[in-house]
Amino acid sequence: MQYEIIGQTVPAVEVTLDIGESMYTQSGGMIWQTAGIEMNTNARGGLKSLGRLFTGESIFMANYTAVMPGAKVAFGSTVPGSILPLDVSHGGWICQKGAFLCAEQSVQFHVTFTKKFSVGLFGGEGFILQQLSGMGVAFLEIDGDQVVRELAPGEVLIVDSGNVVAFAPSVRYEIQMVKGLGNKFFGGEGFFNTRLTGPGRVILQTQNFYDFAQRILRLMPSSG
Repeated sequence: MQYEIIGQTVPAVEVTLDIGESMYTQSGGMIWQTAGIEMNTNARGGLKSLGRLFTGESIFMANYTAVMPGAKVAFGSTVPGSILPLDVSHGGWICQKGAFLCAEQSVQFHVTFTKKFSVGLFGGEGFILQQLSGMGVAFLEIDGDQVVRELAPGEVLIVDSGNVVAFAPSVRYEIQMVKGLGNKFFGGEGFFNTRLTGPGRVILQTQNFYDFAQRILRLMPSSG
């Protein structure tokens, strides 16, 4: 499998496949393909795929397989930002819901949860995570620009939950409540943040598209 990331504002990744090579994506991720690509859709992971319902995403995955050499298929991001290729062969990655774009068939993709159910539930975005493991390359969507931090053992980074893209399994992940009633209600940052504790690599994004969309909605005139 070879790939090229095309575009800068709302990029796509175009993958070139040999016969029998295959990529999968969530429904709607493909934006173009050449002749020689066959598609089939299934609930990847069997019963485990039902966990994706909790992420607000489809349980079905679309699979694109080359039936002739040099066939191409492209997968596009949904918002301005970038596409990040990640090799999961050396321990895997944990990523936020919505970050996954596509992957080789040898990459395993399933839902995982924070350890503290109650805190995660009220922490919204921090409750449900997606785990990538196995062998091969996966591609993630980055909203805005990408920031990579390498945390030392015990080093702590406090992040708005919507700005976390992915982190190594060695990083401890917790949802913590913002302190102080004034900060909660008037600070504009919500009630919860994500606490990441090293060691390990953390990938952040400079834009929280959910917050951006909420700001746009507030500016729209109300009906009536």
